[in-house]
Amino acid sequence: MKNNTIEELAKNVRIDVLKMINKAHSSHIGSAFSVVDILSVLYFNIIDKKNDKVILSKGHAGSALYATLAECGYFDKEMLNDYCMNGSCFSGHISSKNIPGVEFATGSLGHGLPVACGIAYTKKLKELEGKIYVILGDGECQEGTTWESLLFASQHHLDNLIIVIDKNNMQAFGNVNEILSLNDLSNKFKAFNCCVKEVDGHNFNELNNAFKDVSNEMPNCIIANTIKGKGVSYMENKLEWHYRTPTNELFDKAMEELDK
Repeated sequence: MKNNTIEELAKNVRIDVLKMINKAHSSHIGSAFSVVDILSVLYFNIIDKKNDKVILSKGHAGSALYATLAECGYFDKEMLNDYCMNGSCFSGHISSKNIPGVEFATGSLGHGLPVACGIAYTKKLKELEGKIYVILGDGECQEGTTWESLLFASQHHLDNLIIVIDKNNMQAFGNVNEILSLNDLSNKFKAFNCCVKEVDGHNFNELNNAFKDVSNEMPNCIIANTIKGKGVSYMENKLEWHYRTPTNELFDKAMEELDK
């Protein structure tokens, strides 16, 4: 994989996700596509496989993490063919059962950050190396556990914790601001004593620089502004692709766009 470019990795992951969801007749492709570039930068340029951990708290986008791990050699890419099949370990919401590289099963929103805080705190107590990266959706930030966890992270100066918000401005039933507005998310995280950076979540350089320039004194938060369904024109910023499966001519059109 390292012989490829990060652009090629992201492209391959999106194609893998498209094929997986099409074959399984499953959903959440819009959510998966918005987080692909974040995962690609993390796994291509940032994480130390030995010491770092990544938790995808927005577990309904699990197809994107599975595909990223497969493209990065954590397991045979052929295993993705089992996605969402009966008896498969590769469930629609992320599963950690017998899947190399998956640290924690998620899907019920609001669980990833509390667990990430616990792991980060344990590492500090035991003076262990490594950072904990946890990826949340912006809709997920409506969960009370988010803010309880931030109180804990701030209290214990968890500078080894990097929170990434996949801010695509949508959730299951509509626009985040219309369902339950988060207003100024950046200032909210700053109020909980986080070092906050805001970037274009589809700009590899901005993401890379933000991940490499983190605080060594306080918890970190990277707000990545993304587009739901990024990469396929008819899916972008369309709520329906939280649920729909691209089939027939829509599958072909998506493949054509992604393969350019």
